[in-house]
Amino acid sequence: MPDTPQLLMFIVAGWLLNLTPGPDVLCIVNHALKSGVRAGMVAALGIVSGCFVRVFAAALGVGALLATSAMAFTVLKWVGAAYLTWMGLRLLLSRRGASGIVPAQPVPEQAAVDLSRIYLRGFLTNVLNPKVALFFLAFVPQFIAPGATDKVTAFLLLGLLFNLNSLPINFGYAWLAGWAANRVQVVQHTLHWLDRVAGTLFIGFGLKLAMSDNPAH
Repeated sequence: MPDTPQLLMFIVAGWLLNLTPGPDVLCIVNHALKSGVRAGMVAALGIVSGCFVRVFAAALGVGALLATSAMAFTVLKWVGAAYLTWMGLRLLLSRRGASGIVPAQPVPEQAAVDLSRIYLRGFLTNVLNPKVALFFLAFVPQFIAPGATDKVTAFLLLGLLFNLNSLPINFGYAWLAGWAANRVQVVQHTLHWLDRVAGTLFIGFGLKLAMSDNPAH
């Protein structure tokens, strides 16, 4: 494990990276605005679960395979791009009444929502993005001492720390979005545009992922 200054640097860098908007943040905010803070937190838990899969995969060498195998990267890249694009089209084509984005009253926390589906969407949004595996493969080893006797264990522990540190940021996004949906009147009158904006962004993320090259090449 790194010494205390390096560990603090690792934590701060992780927070800054998690603050950067992307498909994961958009997924959390979208669900929190539509169905409340709890739904946003469930989406965040799904995303963190996907991150855990990435950490274990990278530690076991799957990340290295994605970095060196053009075929493996391309297959997962297109699957992830297709999923993000499908989510975007689904949001764009949803009707105002059917989407549930514009409630007559603020969305109560106890509203009946399919939390398991929200969790799965968060999980897939993260786990189908091959760049996440490559990110862990490139970022985490920088904080492992070259002379460490068990680099795999160090990698897993740092990955665990990174994911746990992401929860306050992700939960914060969920809380802020839920607060806005429930208390800001202007947001309540314009929430029906969220599906369209979110859909457009998801399609944009999907197209960006589809056109990206393997960063290792």
